[in-house]
Amino acid sequence: MWVLATITALAIFLVVYHHLFYPMMLSYVSRRASNNQSTPVADTTDASTLPKLELLIPAYNEQEFIAAKLMNVATLDYPAELLTVRIACDGCSDNTAELARQTIAQIDFCGFEFIVEEHTENRGKVAILNQYIAACPADVLVLSDVSALISIDALKVAAAHFADPKVGVVCAHYHLLSPGSKGEAVYWDYQRKIKVGEASLGAPLGAHGALYCLRSELFEALPADTINDDFVIPMNIVAKGYRSVYEPAMCALELEHASSELDHRRRQRIGAGNLQQFSRLRSLCMPKFGGVAFAFISGKALRVTMPLWMGVALIGSLLLCPECGYEVFRVLAAGQLLGYSLAMLPRLFPKRRWPGALLSLNYLVEGHMASFLGSLFYIKNKLMSAGRGRRLQIW
Repeated sequence: MWVLATITALAIFLVVYHHLFYPMMLSYVSRRASNNQSTPVADTTDASTLPKLELLIPAYNEQEFIAAKLMNVATLDYPAELLTVRIACDGCSDNTAELARQTIAQIDFCGFEFIVEEHTENRGKVAILNQYIAACPADVLVLSDVSALISIDALKVAAAHFADPKVGVVCAHYHLLSPGSKGEAVYWDYQRKIKVGEASLGAPLGAHGALYCLRSELFEALPADTINDDFVIPMNIVAKGYRSVYEPAMCALELEHASSELDHRRRQRIGAGNLQQFSRLRSLCMPKFGGVAFAFISGKALRVTMPLWMGVALIGSLLLCPECGYEVFRVLAAGQLLGYSLAMLPRLFPKRRWPGALLSLNYLVEGHMASFLGSLFYIKNKLMSAGRGRRLQIW
């Protein structure tokens, strides 16, 4: 029974560590680092000191947002001769490409070069990234989603960081215009703080596809089945020894409002991606990466396995309840059951007004459930692919 007690205690510690102690440590580190850091300022008086940029905007059926996006891009503060804007329409079945051309014609006051690339077949975002980043002639590639507006000075803020040759990636702050729920709003505020802490340890883990920049020459082609490209691309660059910077003054404002169902599917996809990227980038756990390795293990690695540890903590506590000498697990089991029951109330009674803390707890627990399902789907697909491969090999 002591073996079960040890495993259960370990599971409970890891759950508490990942959700409480690790964020507290990041907060402490980021506060100390902020006292010794200042945001670099680009020299805007001489355009020759600024890097040449290409803004790549992958687009698939984005007619709702494409006009607002291009109007926003036209207002960016950067020398016109140093910025090319490429809209890659990936087999759109709607009017995205035509609306893009119409909008570009309306913003002829803007000196940026706009290029609309229209593909008849939908090949997926990874194929678009592999094609255009590898062929990018600019020093720095800027990636941005159609549905995200960019802060006016974002490119100059990023350029200041790239003055340091050791900087390979600059990540922007992601902000939701209209969160789908109170829990989602709290979650993204929490993620912002995590990014700040991770950056203080060495590098933010991944970026948000809404907006980030990278040195074009450092790009490494992605496998076709890559799920979370905005994590893999930056971390591949970090693995090469370059720095990734989180810049709060460089903002991306998300216009798209995700429904509860869409948000759930998105989190399943992120869960599958987390498992995939942990498998492919596990070398980042090596001690030579220092604080990045610590953050990768404490953040990403534990996030992948967290649903398992939460299940072990609950089941183990329940099994130990009747045993003499293990009374503490009765309290722990009761606490876990109470917490999960409270977390499910907003789902069971969605029309009632619930306090923000309860909505945040619901979003957290359902996020782990979605991540678990995503991981299972990923494992299932890998096994099915391996099975097909074995049959072909035998045949």
